Amino acid sequence: MNPQQLANQALQHHRQGNLAEAERLYRAALQADGRNAMLLCLLGMVLAQQGRGGEAMPLLDKGLSLNPNMPDALFARAQLRLAAGHAGHALADIERAMTLVPANPPMLMVQGNVLNALGRFDAAAQAFERVLALTPGHIDALNNRANALRQLGRLQEALECYDRALRLKPDYFEVLYNRGVLLRQMGRSDAALANYEAALRLRPGSFEAQFGRARSLGDLGKVEEALAAWRQAQSLSPDSLEAANGMAELLYAKGAVEDAFRMFHDRVVRVYGPEGAVLPAPSPNPPHRSKHDREQAAHLGQPGGLSFHRDAGARIPGGALNRIARQDIQHRWKTERPQIIVVDDLLTAEALEALRRFCQDSTIWHTSYDAGYLGASPETGFACPLLAQIAEEFPKVLPEVLGAYPLKHLWAFKYDSALSGINIHADFAAVNINFWITPDEANQDAESGGLVVWDKAAPLDWDFFKYNSDESSVRAFLKQTGAKPVTIPYRANRAVIFDSDLFHETDRLSFREGYENRRINVTLLYGEREKHAQEG
Repeated sequence: MNPQQLANQALQHHRQGNLAEAERLYRAALQADGRNAMLLCLLGMVLAQQGRGGEAMPLLDKGLSLNPNMPDALFARAQLRLAAGHAGHALADIERAMTLVPANPPMLMVQGNVLNALGRFDAAAQAFERVLALTPGHIDALNNRANALRQLGRLQEALECYDRALRLKPDYFEVLYNRGVLLRQMGRSDAALANYEAALRLRPGSFEAQFGRARSLGDLGKVEEALAAWRQAQSLSPDSLEAANGMAELLYAKGAVEDAFRMFHDRVVRVYGPEGAVLPAPSPNPPHRSKHDREQAAHLGQPGGLSFHRDAGARIPGGALNRIARQDIQHRWKTERPQIIVVDDLLTAEALEALRRFCQDSTIWHTSYDAGYLGASPETGFACPLLAQIAEEFPKVLPEVLGAYPLKHLWAFKYDSALSGINIHADFAAVNINFWITPDEANQDAESGGLVVWDKAAPLDWDFFKYNSDESSVRAFLKQTGAKPVTIPYRANRAVIFDSDLFHETDRLSFREGYENRRINVTLLYGEREKHAQEG
């Protein structure tokens, strides 16, 4: 049988869906004509249809290098490139294909999906509109156009698209799920819940739909039902950080901080292994992280490298907080503006020593920051009974400052003595409690090393990225408003309690070298910034 006959038979099997036989015949034909662009691309397309994209891509590349004017091959390669995360290259392929075959709905669908992946939502919506002009009942085009409109903030138009799709196919999982996302975004959590539950009836094992259901139940104040939904979401994706954080948020609101911490600890053990398990090499692994890990390994007597360890961090009988001047603090919180209060001798001597030991001995410092410091949070193991005790005691000791606010989050940072601290930002909470635990003798300048808090709050219409990460905009705002900084020098066991909306940054650092001298601060956030601003 000659190559042309082999190719014709292969194409027939290909069209009939007999992919394995088509592959065999294409390969046989290529043995006789190895530079046939059409055969190379057809074999690549068969492999792609079988989910073998890694094998398909070189064949498509070679075929298209020989003949770049094959629209079906360009279409296939665009889909593979999109799936691999190379949306820019995928766009070039699909737009080239569309110059050869204009007004083609499948190609327009891929073009829209590529534009969505590139964040070009307006152009994506237009691509899906063109599909609908050619095929008005195209349900996927309706769904995808609605998704693009949602990203553009055109929420009512998006809802109309989802509704059109559901009229055509009431049991369409993707539309029900996406419509739930939109309705929750519109503040209609009860309607969102109904959509998520309808989606779950179609796919009971959908983590995403269960996640949305749990969020909506929480929005509606159905705490116990929301907790049950979060547990179901966790059972579907045990290592999901989003599910763990969602459940923790509800447990914090109930005051069950230690229950949340136990859940995080279980997750950490699944991710990093049991006590004594060798920790994987960090990625990325900047020099300041390597230096810290070497110092901690030496401190722990682990010359072969760090293994997973978390100090017990047990509760302190009789309380972790000292008898601070609660009446004075609460009076000042209500009367002083800006709300910036310094409290010395925060923890008892026993609690301070135990927390230092927990932070120095626990191998929980997994998050690296470019400025040169490391972070730990409950998600990485910064969770123990002592921390739960401290978090629970604050609202009891300072009810007029914190009593109405649940814990939202907490973390700790550990710094490199030769590098800088945290850039200027505001936090996503109502009240910030920041305190330091490294001994005073580690600090070489008693007038610095602490915190600089500015007397201006982040505008409420700024989004999280702008007030938390856009340093140039923050500096310009502070200059325009004539803001003044309040500098609080470092002291061991000193806390700064302040309005989380106030911009703040780490002061200049001058700490001694050595592992035990690394500056450590602990931050607890309570409440929501919008509610605090309304009450203020």
